[in-house]
Order: sequence, then structure tokens, then C-alpha cells
Amino acid sequence: QVQLMESGGGSVQAGGSLRLSCAGSGFTYRLSFMGWFRQAPGKEREGVAAISNDMRTKYGVSVQGRFTISKDNAKNTLDLQMSNLEPEDTGMYYCAAAPSWQSFDRNAFLRGAYDYWGQGTQVIVSS
Repeated sequence: QVQLMESGGGSVQAGGSLRLSCAGSGFTYRLSFMGWFRQAPGKEREGVAAISNDMRTKYGVSVQGRFTISKDNAKNTLDLQMSNLEPEDTGMYYCAAAPSWQSFDRNAFLRGAYDYWGQGTQVIVSS
């Protein structure tokens, strides 16, 4: 059974940093691309960052240069280092995993490409 569990959320002031982690079990990380999504109150869930099984990365425009996604296949973890946080970064952050047959280049930020989702971790950035 595939399980994804996020941790590391919290409250921080604008300009601060947080590191989110996602621990996965029940599937082979190397065969999937993975991503971080977020959902702010009243808004749709949006892709933030994604990483392919060969370690290529993609970032949303609003987080480019501030967030860094990384994956450790040996530890089965997916991380998101968030720096210079802004109030607009507030939301519930989810990690997700997609099967290897999905195209990372076309579908990295397509919610429907991901089969597995964690429960989410809350990030609050105050001004």
C-alpha cells in the first residue's frame, strides 16, 4: 500500500524559511516522478515543484529561485526547501507521486497525472 506523509509545515514570518519533507513507502521511488502542490483557501490546488526520476526539476513561476525540490531515493524522501517566503505562499502543501509511464515534461504540474497523495502539511506565512 502506497503511503506519503508530509512534515515540516508551520508558521513563519515573511522572508523566513521552511523545509518540508515527504516520506514515502509502498512503491519504488525511482520509477516515479514526484511533486509538491499547494492549495490556498478558496483556490485550486497548484503545482509548486516537481522532480523526475532522473532528477530533472520544474518549478512554478511564483516560486522559481526561492524553492528547491530534492529527492533521496535511498531514504525514500522528497524535500522542499522554501526560502524568502511570502504571505502568498500560505496554504496546505501536498506531496504526490506519479507512475513512471506519465510524461514528466508534459504533465509535471497536472494533478491528474499523480496517483498518490499525502494528507498535506500547513504552511502559514505572515507579513
